[in-house]
Amino acid sequence: MSAAELEPDPAPTLSEIARAAGVSAPTVSKVLNGRADVAPATRAKVEAILRRTGYQRRRTAAPPSRLLDLVFHQLDSAWAVEVIRGVENVARDEGLSIVLSESAGRLTPGQTWVDGVLARRPAGVVLVLSDLDAAQRDQLTSRDIPFVVLDPAGDPADGVPAVGTGNWQGGLAATRHLLDLGHRRIAMISGPSGMMCSRARVDGYRTALETARLPVDPELVHEGDFHHEAGYAAARTLLSRPDRPTAVFAGNDLQALGVYEAARELGLRVPEDLSVVGFDDLPLARWVGPPLTTVRQPLVEMAETAARMAVGLGRGEHPAATRVDLATSLVVRASTAPPPDLP
Repeated sequence: MSAAELEPDPAPTLSEIARAAGVSAPTVSKVLNGRADVAPATRAKVEAILRRTGYQRRRTAAPPSRLLDLVFHQLDSAWAVEVIRGVENVARDEGLSIVLSESAGRLTPGQTWVDGVLARRPAGVVLVLSDLDAAQRDQLTSRDIPFVVLDPAGDPADGVPAVGTGNWQGGLAATRHLLDLGHRRIAMISGPSGMMCSRARVDGYRTALETARLPVDPELVHEGDFHHEAGYAAARTLLSRPDRPTAVFAGNDLQALGVYEAARELGLRVPEDLSVVGFDDLPLARWVGPPLTTVRQPLVEMAETAARMAVGLGRGEHPAATRVDLATSLVVRASTAPPPDLP
């Protein structure tokens, strides 16, 4: 039997896959289980046949391990801690242990991570701000390993389960709050332009200004990276202008802290001289001085939803929706006030 003779329907058996690839059934089993002791060319040939035929491991095979894989593209902030808390809540309820990974800033994990997942055969996978390429999705699907994308950086492929939040609505609410206070020169420090959540927050900011019949000044929109240092650098530039803004929507809480630092160095008081709004509502937003007005993104609840969806898919459950967006809400604290009287 050749690979060309193997049709997607009916579903092929492991033995048929082996004959089509010209290898033994144990070799196919090694590929399916992510074993390292398979030649790269042989692995690629078997994977291609698995992908072309739509092979999927039968649920009557050995049960998955009692593990839940959680992978971040970056694991270096209080934001990540909130996500871990949410996934841990579900793992504890389900009697699962968490395997925590980082993809070193890449929005698609490397093949080494995929091979590890195939070997572990977890009950589910939650990818944070990450996604899988088509070949990686096929690999997990063929092994009956469910995966869910949490807060996707881009637009997930059709059929990929995802949990997000109302980023556009949050950007709109943050900017409207500043407009309602009387601000007209409102700056925006976004996250990376390649991330869907960042673009949505900027679009909400733009919509609020345009609805108020105010022009969007491109010189007041700076791109950051969702880290403190980026907020600080952008704020130093914005607040050093002779026509400086009276308010900054910082795009997330960590960048808002950078704005606080820049304002302090320039002798500006928050909120008397400058209003600041963040996004996320991390615990630190309540602790800084003054407490930060921010858009609450329900990170713990989002993580719980994604983890429950992954575990449920592993049980063969079919959720009512595979794309879920939880609502954001504006939390008003002491970092915003009417604008000062500027000369």
